[in-house]
Amino acid sequence: MVTEDERMEIDCRGMACPQPVVVTKDALEQLKEGDLTVIVDNPAAHDNVERFVRSRGCSVRTVKRDQEVTLHIRKEAMNCGEESVRAEAAPKEVVVYINSHLLGVGDEALGSILMGAFLKTLLEMETKPNRLILINSGVRLASEGSEVLETLRKLSEKEVDILSCGTCLDFYGLKEKLRVGRVSNMYDIAQSLLGADRLIRP
Repeated sequence: MVTEDERMEIDCRGMACPQPVVVTKDALEQLKEGDLTVIVDNPAAHDNVERFVRSRGCSVRTVKRDQEVTLHIRKEAMNCGEESVRAEAAPKEVVVYINSHLLGVGDEALGSILMGAFLKTLLEMETKPNRLILINSGVRLASEGSEVLETLRKLSEKEVDILSCGTCLDFYGLKEKLRVGRVSNMYDIAQSLLGADRLIRP
């Protein structure tokens, strides 16, 4: 049993997405109050862990050395307790889940036209989604060369949070070509889907 104001350290080097976030989450749940040190060895894990702990109300300081990043996390009982977890878990957003760069099944040219029309329609709607999740070939929509980049940029300017699956970007060789939104991980994506008030799958 972890006592209050104790120090913990976890080594997440070599772990694939979303394990660094999952392991960090488990450690935070054990730690009532105190300091947690997390070591990662790639930028995606660093970004994902830092974003996660900040969402839980914890403070974080990072130290970079070559490819490794050490995150020094401080959990205060008042700021990072059960109330924060309950608030985060409360459904409060509309999520659009897109798992292909095409809309519908059939002719690819038509599917591309329909996807463009769908995204433009979202932009014109008075009520817009809070979050747009791109997975599998859907990440191509937010990458260099996409015909709908301008539409996605305008949605982003309207405060629509656009997430692209990091594993999918790696698979298609597009991580350095992402042009709008941010790289996400499977934990963040699953949490968004489970916490959505409404989930739309075009």
